[in-house]
Amino acid sequence: MTDDDDFFLQEMQGIKKIKQVKKANLSQPHKTTEAQKLRQQAATQEQASADPNHLQHYEVERVQPHNELGYRCHGIQDNVFRRLRQGKNPIDARLDLHRMTIEKAREVVFSFINDCVKYDLRTVLILPGKGDRNIEDPALLKSYLIHWLPQLSDVLAYHTAQPKDGGAGAFYVLLRNQNKKRLTDY
Repeated sequence: MTDDDDFFLQEMQGIKKIKQVKKANLSQPHKTTEAQKLRQQAATQEQASADPNHLQHYEVERVQPHNELGYRCHGIQDNVFRRLRQGKNPIDARLDLHRMTIEKAREVVFSFINDCVKYDLRTVLILPGKGDRNIEDPALLKSYLIHWLPQLSDVLAYHTAQPKDGGAGAFYVLLRNQNKKRLTDY
C-alpha cells in the first residue's frame, strides 16, 4: 500500500454506511392526480379560447376626418408607394366599415386581411368613412384603422385613397405577396 491508501483508510475510520431509503420506481406509469387533470383541462380551454386577433382595442390617438394619411414599412420602394398613393394599382377587394362598432370592425379587418393574403390579393380598399358627421367622436373608425393596419405583418403600406375611390374616407392597402413576386411587378 502507498501512503495515499494509508491516509485514506485512516480518514475513513468511524464512517458508517448510509442506509438507503426506498427509491421511486420510475418504470411504472405515473397516475395523474385530480389537480393535475384540472390544470391540464384549464390550460387546454384557455389555449382554445385565446383570441388570435392581436389588434389593439383600447383607446387610440385620434386623427382628423379630412387628414390625408399614409404608412409604409421599411423596404417598400418609392415607386411602389407612389403607385399606391396615386391609386394606380388595381383594387382586388373592398371592405366597407361604415356603421360598424369598433369591436366588430376589429374582427372584420383582421379576418379580411387574412383572407386577402390567403387568396393572394395584393391591393385592397378599406372604407372606414371620414367620420365627420359624428360631432362627439369624429373619425373614430378611421383612427382605429390606421393603428390596426401597421400591427398586421401582411400589411406593407397604406394611404388615403384618391377622391374617385372614397378620398379621406378610404384607404388603399398594399399586402404582402405570398407567391414571392417582386414588389415592382405592378
